[in-house]
Amino acid sequence: MLTVAVQPADVQDRDGALPLLKEARRRFPFVDSIFADGAYQGERTAVAVRDIGAWRLVIVKRPEIHKFIVVPKRWIVERTFAWLGRCRRLAKDFENLTRIAGALIRLAMIRVMLRRLARTRS
Repeated sequence: MLTVAVQPADVQDRDGALPLLKEARRRFPFVDSIFADGAYQGERTAVAVRDIGAWRLVIVKRPEIHKFIVVPKRWIVERTFAWLGRCRRLAKDFENLTRIAGALIRLAMIRVMLRRLARTRS
């Protein structure tokens, strides 16, 4: 996970993407592709992505068939959410401030990555 943006429920995903993309471009100028789900499709998001950087925006949609099918790029996101869901503090939305919720997400991801690194070294 490169950047995190916690936003209120009344902010649409595509509207909240602009500040997140600006932060990602500032911190990681070498990233050239962005994978997003169907909530980010549309001309407004495409223009924002094009204005911020020379990225390739790939919309990964759910399959039309209503049964379980692994969609490769979408699976990366869902797997990461599952890893974060194992953290007790992230299981429910108890935080009053969005910056605290963002910090807890970062800490949880650090924990996940440290465990993965420790497992491969031993």
